[in-house]
Amino acid sequence: MIKLPRGVRNCNPFNLKELPADKTKWQGERATDDDPIFEEFQTIEHGLRAGLIVLRRYILVYNANTIRAILHRFAPASENQTDKYIEFISKRTGIEADEKITFHQDYIFPLAEAICFYENGGAYVTYEQIERAWGLI
Repeated sequence: MIKLPRGVRNCNPFNLKELPADKTKWQGERATDDDPIFEEFQTIEHGLRAGLIVLRRYILVYNANTIRAILHRFAPASENQTDKYIEFISKRTGIEADEKITFHQDYIFPLAEAICFYENGGAYVTYEQIERAWGLI
């Protein structure tokens, strides 16, 4: 039996970490909290929605508007091999690491798919799922 990656099992393909207890819960967050480190969602679309909201916040609030800037916030070197992550995402999306991006489907859909691929070690997320999650924002 093949065991799915943790992010897929948690319906959290971005592998978003748990928010502190005093923070507002995500839409579609599971009532049970079986994973002490990562958020858990009812559907993959709810997990994608949360990840898209994080990307939107990085771009619009923190002005992290390149793959390099986004990933330095999302996957800090203290926890990840950020340079390898940036290289992978840039290559998979065809977007240069320092190219300015906006919160638009043309940039965000490939970016979301690539991050989820990297986080879970495979193609567990489709563009159709990302589009449905986009519609939940």
